[in-house]
Amino acid sequence: MSVADVRGADPGDGRISTPSAARTPAWSAAAGVTPALPPLASDHAPAAPDWSEVVEHFREGLIVCDADGVVRHLSPVAERLLPEVVLGEVLAVAGVDALLGGDPVEITHHGRRLRARQVPLSAARRCWYVEDVTESVSRADALLAERARSAFLAVVGEKLGNPLHPDRAAAAVVRLAVPTVADVAVLVLAPRSGRARWWRAVRGDDEAPTVDSGVLAATELPAAIEEGLAGTEPHTLDWLVEQTVEAGWLPGLAAAETSVRVVPLPGRDEPAGVLLVARRSTRWYDEADIDLVRAFAARGGAALTTAVLYRDQAEVADTLQASLLPVEPVAATGVQWGTAYRPAQAGLRIGGDFYGSHRLADGGSVFFLGDVSGKGVEAAVFTGQLRQCLQALHRVESQPARLLKLLNDALLETTQAHGQGRFATMVLGVVRPHGDGSLTLTMAGGGHLPPLVLRASGEVEVVPLTGMLIGVVPDPRIGEVTVRLAPGETCLLYSDGVTEARGGRRGDEQFGAERLLHAVDGCHRMPAPALAERVEQVTCDWLAHGDHDDIAVLALRATGTAHRPARHLHAVPSPAGGEHDRRGAHA
Repeated sequence: MSVADVRGADPGDGRISTPSAARTPAWSAAAGVTPALPPLASDHAPAAPDWSEVVEHFREGLIVCDADGVVRHLSPVAERLLPEVVLGEVLAVAGVDALLGGDPVEITHHGRRLRARQVPLSAARRCWYVEDVTESVSRADALLAERARSAFLAVVGEKLGNPLHPDRAAAAVVRLAVPTVADVAVLVLAPRSGRARWWRAVRGDDEAPTVDSGVLAATELPAAIEEGLAGTEPHTLDWLVEQTVEAGWLPGLAAAETSVRVVPLPGRDEPAGVLLVARRSTRWYDEADIDLVRAFAARGGAALTTAVLYRDQAEVADTLQASLLPVEPVAATGVQWGTAYRPAQAGLRIGGDFYGSHRLADGGSVFFLGDVSGKGVEAAVFTGQLRQCLQALHRVESQPARLLKLLNDALLETTQAHGQGRFATMVLGVVRPHGDGSLTLTMAGGGHLPPLVLRASGEVEVVPLTGMLIGVVPDPRIGEVTVRLAPGETCLLYSDGVTEARGGRRGDEQFGAERLLHAVDGCHRMPAPALAERVEQVTCDWLAHGDHDDIAVLALRATGTAHRPARHLHAVPSPAGGEHDRRGAHA
């Protein structure tokens, strides 16, 4: 732009004139600056500045056209950004259509991102400001892309923090990969027993991926997958595209237009699996994409490793819990068993109360119900030790008092060796059936609550059984008593979780022995399982969902079926007394 044009002179006369007050704001708004214009010419005033030199240092390029659209000024920056625009020619001839409109525009020109805006000047002239925003746009795009990647990985971390089963975790990984990092994602877990499980997610028309899964023999895995399972990231993948497409792994994708990457999923000692991502070649994987896939695979591997570890621990816990649960009594001649069990911590399913029975060689059975100190896992482990000791000791001693003393010695040795200091209360007895259907119960007491006997008459008796705790002193005092049950009579054993259950109106009153006696009064005709269930139910009703100790109930009822005589069918002779009578007699 000439000095005359900047100062407001007519573009054609070349003369420099003092700008009027009306023209100064227009130039200032157009140029984006507020120049300090020189005062009127005088002998002592400094020379007017060369405004063309000022314009050359503008960040934006300037294009000024007259009323006919002829380019009258073209700054060096504008000339570099838009080489098609020529000074003295009509702007429309340059072929930059974006400059013909009046609205601000942003275009890509010669590989650069340009932003142009038009400002009207006086005398129907127009000025375009053209700015190269390539770098700022690139930085903004990179920032947006990084924010999008961070947001995606944050969602992945949140979604993969929930599945605690390997199958659900694997399905979640491939589902999250589509469509952000792939059109098709395949996850192959490390082979077990010669077979590898896989999951696949395929992008649908509605953006919701479909997920399927299957099993492959380890020998059928492509070499690139085997490399990934070995912990290396394969780089030569053209042949893998052809193999996976031919094998049907990439539905909807053609080999010639597919980009594939294979990334290992980190595990504890070795990769937990391999993630294969594929998408159409219109979106080739660049370094930023590969970094995103690796970060995604790292989170997927962590989720799978956690899920596998949780599964293994759950399997061990289930196995141990099953071994520590009370075992139902073994069926015995003439005896009907009834049991009820509710641990203090329902989520664990195990506790410190236990019961069970073992069959004796003479036809009788050893039965027991006990309660160890404490509750939860440690108490359950101690009950397991007690049960194992009983299982071994009853083979060498069946007399209840002596058997209980042997158990006391074994527990002392165990607790002193481990420094546990635990103890137990227990009722241990031997039941033997008789020919008339009655039962004889010989019971030994180790500091436990006395059993109850429900007589056929409806009377409830408290068995006077006493004794000392088991596992405390070397030679405890053990009480012993013998009870005979007629057919239809029941003996009831229970833990202190019943009598010490706290509830009632105030929530802190013990259930107590009197309420227990009242609860079983009139229950003498109940089968043993129903009686045990009733005791548990009335106790839980008293608790009203409050905290409680372990509850265990064992009932044994004389069924009156011991040594029942065999029944025979006899034919009635017919008056003729023929062959039919002989056949009936043989029957």
